[in-house]
Amino acid sequence: MAPLEVIGAGYGRTGTDSLRIALNTLGYNTHHSRCFFTDPSLDTDDFYNAYHHRDEADWDKIYENYSAAVDWPTCTFYKDLMVKYPNAKVLLTTRTPESWYKSAMNTLVSPTLFEKSSPKFKKMVDSVCLDGLFGDPVRLADKEKVKALFADHINEVKAYVPADRLLVLELGEGWERLCKFLGKEVPDIPYPSSNSTEEFNSIKHTKDLVALLN
Repeated sequence: MAPLEVIGAGYGRTGTDSLRIALNTLGYNTHHSRCFFTDPSLDTDDFYNAYHHRDEADWDKIYENYSAAVDWPTCTFYKDLMVKYPNAKVLLTTRTPESWYKSAMNTLVSPTLFEKSSPKFKKMVDSVCLDGLFGDPVRLADKEKVKALFADHINEVKAYVPADRLLVLELGEGWERLCKFLGKEVPDIPYPSSNSTEEFNSIKHTKDLVALLN
């Protein structure tokens, strides 16, 4: 299904799962980190290898079943994907650094979240997702530095992506500007609200998720 038409440059925990559902509602098939648990055709090694050998990445193959991609690991590669897919639009989901740090610490930072994951999945996360930040208690303890990392990424994307290719979306913003930017009709349903901290923490220890991670 590639080439990608939409590239998400926002970090996880910025409303990316709600955006995934919204884009699917608009007719896209959207890659998101949770797709690793539901799409057996995906191979985490493809993203791991792309991270370490950017010039050799076969993006058409990696995203062959998708027309949009958001969340990690995609946001790590947004510059590469912009070059590969010059007609793709870029979406930057964002929130305040303080609220993002709190959300990340309450969800992604868990001693049990990845302890039963496959070695391949963990290897990909430890490389591609902020160089393994969420598995590094020492780095995570420096709250201000982690918040600055988030803020710096937001500023970098805004500076790097041409204005006519970029839409910056605040957490929970809704349909109007997204649909206008993508040239889509506004659906007659509420904008999705998915994967809150409470929802994330209610599923991350379930048997189904553990099975998918193995």
